[in-house]
Amino acid sequence: MSSVPSVANDSKAKRLTQDLEKLKEWIGQRESDVDYVTVPAVHRLAATLDRNDPLPRIGDPLPVGWHSILFPRVVRHSQIGPDGHPKRGDFLPPIPLPRRMFAGKRITFHAGLRVGDEVRRESVIQEVAIKQGRSGTMVFVTVQTDISSARGLAVTEEQDLVYREAAVPGAPATPPQPAPGRAVWSRTLTPDTVMLFRYSALTFNGHRIHYDQPYVTKSEGYPDLVMNGGLTTLLVLELARTHASTALRYLSSRNVRALFVDRAITFGGEPSPDNRTAKMWALDDQGALALTAEAEFR
Repeated sequence: MSSVPSVANDSKAKRLTQDLEKLKEWIGQRESDVDYVTVPAVHRLAATLDRNDPLPRIGDPLPVGWHSILFPRVVRHSQIGPDGHPKRGDFLPPIPLPRRMFAGKRITFHAGLRVGDEVRRESVIQEVAIKQGRSGTMVFVTVQTDISSARGLAVTEEQDLVYREAAVPGAPATPPQPAPGRAVWSRTLTPDTVMLFRYSALTFNGHRIHYDQPYVTKSEGYPDLVMNGGLTTLLVLELARTHASTALRYLSSRNVRALFVDRAITFGGEPSPDNRTAKMWALDDQGALALTAEAEFR
């Protein structure tokens, strides 16, 4: 009798694997859009980052990494899924796993954007990969986006999204890792719910893990509101912009541990002796590695 549940589970896992394999048909799916680098949006992001910048003017350079507020996904309210994201199956594949997280990105800065620019993006799904991890089945979706202005290609970004199974109560946490270097550049910040909300509003991000505490704790199994991975990456970019002697050319980042509101985050960077590259990272309030990155400068 004990073999019956095992057979049922094996059959369910086989069906899930077959369904996930079909999702690879989304590889090559394309999408394009147009947006504008506006004075109000740039001003609001500066305020969200607690910067005392003057009001931007048309023609001002857009700080590196601030393109993250462009091209939010906009759908009608009736097309929103239970997690607050747009329902899957339009541009992104309809992955039948409930939890979605930002896993990392690789950004190449070809040329600058400016306030007032009309910008175009061309996005393509590069990969749909199925993997088995400590928490069960995971699906990684890689999206490449080219962002251009009238002057030509400005930014190429590859973004990794990971879809995971529902949280298992009592599952062991990922073993903590230390910082990958010795901090020469350093900043500590404690994001609160208002900062997280303002960034979500700027990026039109309705993901409920960033503002709905009953949902994030009961449905997704996290202890508190989850820090936005894109905002964490932007803060790493801000650390490099503050301290590096030359402009950033490339950044590769990987999120390895969730961060939460009202808990200190320590950002660090260790430049190479020639200042052409730097190891960068973010640590949680217990000193565990949450994000690791490699930066290259011009």
